[in-house]
Amino acid sequence: MFVELMPLLAGRAVLITVAKVDDNTLRVNVIPTRARADENTALTTPLTFAGSPEELDAELGKHLAGYVQTHQQTTDTLAEAKATMEAAAKAAQEEAKRKAEERKKAAQKPVVKGSAPATSQPTPAVAPAAESAASPPAMVTLGLFSASEL
Repeated sequence: MFVELMPLLAGRAVLITVAKVDDNTLRVNVIPTRARADENTALTTPLTFAGSPEELDAELGKHLAGYVQTHQQTTDTLAEAKATMEAAAKAAQEEAKRKAEERKKAAQKPVVKGSAPATSQPTPAVAPAAESAASPPAMVTLGLFSASEL
């Protein structure tokens, strides 16, 4: 039982309680404590076993080994997720800073006197006066029903 707990004990304390339920049944609680105050509470999920002393002697070790393995996987997954989120936040901050610097540089570019400022929007084309007077624009109204059904 204690050999299986060693990986879990490397980074935290583990509380073990044993209580007699009835004449032939014991309840064993294995409760990992927090290693740090800001640690995720998933890493302190307790494990409870109940059974006869013979069953606990035979089975508790392998169940503890599985619990410790799952605990280690959860620890690794949480650490990876935290690292990924921190890297994404840092990248987003750097991107925002880069864009702000680009806007600042664009705003500081001097406009040459006598020339029109550069715009990125195209100028609208103007239709000849004869064409616009000859054919008014068609009005289209979209609806659920055709005009003949109303």
